[in-house]
Amino acid sequence: MNPSFPSGNTHSAAAVQALMAQQDTFSQLLGLQVDEVGAGYCRLHFVVRPDMLNGFGALHGGVTFAAADSAFAFACNSHGRQSVGLTVTIDYLEAGRLGDIITVEAREESLKHKIGVYQVRAVNQNGVALALFKGTAYRTSNEIL
Repeated sequence: MNPSFPSGNTHSAAAVQALMAQQDTFSQLLGLQVDEVGAGYCRLHFVVRPDMLNGFGALHGGVTFAAADSAFAFACNSHGRQSVGLTVTIDYLEAGRLGDIITVEAREESLKHKIGVYQVRAVNQNGVALALFKGTAYRTSNEIL
């Protein structure tokens, strides 16, 4: 996070996240619960349900990706300027299992006028890393609030 970079917005990250979450029906469908949000940061969690499993009984990679993408979105939009993903990558390290509590944490690594870079980590309730996600966001000039 680069605290010296002015966001140009006086609205709180929590207010931005609340507005986004209200309209984000996909994150609601996944049951994502935001635990903490701040400038360039988001931590959320969800519980692995039976409808999130793949054909081998493991957490579907698409669910992991979607949860990481949501944390990325909340973090990169937290400065109050609408941001969109330019590129993202994910490395799957371990499989989640039914009943796991997955915590996803997004951290801002770099913030410039038009580009932000974020690292996102997904872990289970035992602290085992399931996935590492990196996202680059384009920061538009559109204010969110």
